[in-house]
Amino acid sequence: MTHELPILVEVTRGAILESRHRGAIVVTDSNGNLLKRLGDDALITSTRSTIKPIQAIPFITSGAADHFNIDERELAVVCASHEGEPIHTETVAGMLERAGLDETALRCGAQSPFDGETARLLLADGKPFTQLHNNCSGKHTGMLMSAVFRGLELDDYVSGEHPVQREIAATFARMSDLDERIPSAIDGCSAPTFGVPLRSLALAFARLINPPDEDSDFVRAMRRIVTAMINHPEMLGGTKGRFDTELTRAAHGKLVCKIGAEAVYCVGVLPSEQFPHGAGIAIKVEDGSNRGIGPAVVETLKQLNVLNEAEVVQLKSFHNPNIENRRGVKVGEVHATFDLG
Repeated sequence: MTHELPILVEVTRGAILESRHRGAIVVTDSNGNLLKRLGDDALITSTRSTIKPIQAIPFITSGAADHFNIDERELAVVCASHEGEPIHTETVAGMLERAGLDETALRCGAQSPFDGETARLLLADGKPFTQLHNNCSGKHTGMLMSAVFRGLELDDYVSGEHPVQREIAATFARMSDLDERIPSAIDGCSAPTFGVPLRSLALAFARLINPPDEDSDFVRAMRRIVTAMINHPEMLGGTKGRFDTELTRAAHGKLVCKIGAEAVYCVGVLPSEQFPHGAGIAIKVEDGSNRGIGPAVVETLKQLNVLNEAEVVQLKSFHNPNIENRRGVKVGEVHATFDLG
């Protein structure tokens, strides 16, 4: 990065400007044409969980999803960063059982559920949280089921050299016009994460929602994933209060979206009047603060006319969240400050 990134979001307390979140926004079409840009579109960022929908493509094209009779809800949880609610853990456990496995086969690590109520109930009942509660357990289950179907080694399925991970890397490279030797590191869930230009992430999501006009297993897999994500937002995040879930609900089939750790976010906008060929959006808040993500994403979709006023109002708690003190008094707010032009 050769210059300072623009300010995307400000945090104010009364008339006092307390904090700023800088970042970059990139919008492309499926041909790689740059439609909008704010900041450095070549900014290298870790993909983190944003690419779960793309990591799910080989699960389908390998034949594993059909072999194990995966339905839409189950496919959605493979693409999810879920809350660890019973609807998620029971779904994942059922998928593992169909593959002849259980929770011990996962390599994502045990995690306290994101959902506070679920975590409290576990504590009250004296039950431990497990790998099923890990927000990435659905993704890992898809990887494991692929390995089982293909007769591959299971213990090291998260290794970058494992055939399942190599196929995922090749798929992402194909979607983003990158070389298969993409720089990688280990994600929080132990699977590989990639270091890529922000523009490449936008391109991958543009192609996810508007794949090449050809009848192929690859294209059918992407369409199946998009449909599952739109139809089952509760599986992507949670039953209430999660940004991915609420944005998908508010958009009424106009987009798919996926958050990643360290404040990276991707959206695929389906073909519409504004974007006849669809669009991919990638946003990175430089300091990694998720506080800046909601305002930046909703404001971007508002300025692009993807979301109408009623839909923006529905997302107010993410677009313009209040800051409250210990007494519940509103003392400030978080708001977007940029103009995409």
